[in-house]
Amino acid sequence: MATDRDTVLEAAVGVLSRRPTAHLDEIARAAGISRATLHRLFPGRDALIREIGLLGLRRFATALDTAEVEQGDAEAALRRLVDASVPDATLCAFLAGENQLYEHDDINDLWEVQIARLHALFLRGQQQGVFRIELSAAWLSEAFFDLVAGVGWAIQDGRLAPRDAAFSLAELFLGGALRRPDACTPAATSPTHSTADHRPDTDIP
Repeated sequence: MATDRDTVLEAAVGVLSRRPTAHLDEIARAAGISRATLHRLFPGRDALIREIGLLGLRRFATALDTAEVEQGDAEAALRRLVDASVPDATLCAFLAGENQLYEHDDINDLWEVQIARLHALFLRGQQQGVFRIELSAAWLSEAFFDLVAGVGWAIQDGRLAPRDAAFSLAELFLGGALRRPDACTPAATSPTHSTADHRPDTDIP
């Protein structure tokens, strides 16, 4: 019977997220395959880590597609993205924590595409008056992805129940990101800030 590569990669994430220095034998056992089969699929540790990164980016791209982040009200789109991304939060945690991944140009290129789509969602939300304009769309994008990663770590460590993950993520993030008409901005409290500092971004870097 053929071995499902994605299943092996998901098993590897489960091991490496807890033990980054785990031996390939341990990863093979977790996946229910032999060391030889693991090596045939992924010829070395570097290849395995790179493939996990690519899987994580593909899954996050699928979440962005499923959520239709380019469509409609930005808050509703973000809530759809929360629901779509939480099932693969552990992969997002791996993407956030494995610096070795970003030595590969193809990983960097895919990451830039996904983060640009997230950036565009927050920019549109700022223009709609949904998200706070004193926080840049770039920062909101990074903060959101890191919170998704945090959900992955918390679930894996047993600090967050999977059934509570989407609600916890949405409420925590939106509690800080949504624009509140009665909220004071730094421009209102400090003479060193100008209103120009808090205009929403006008393009995607």
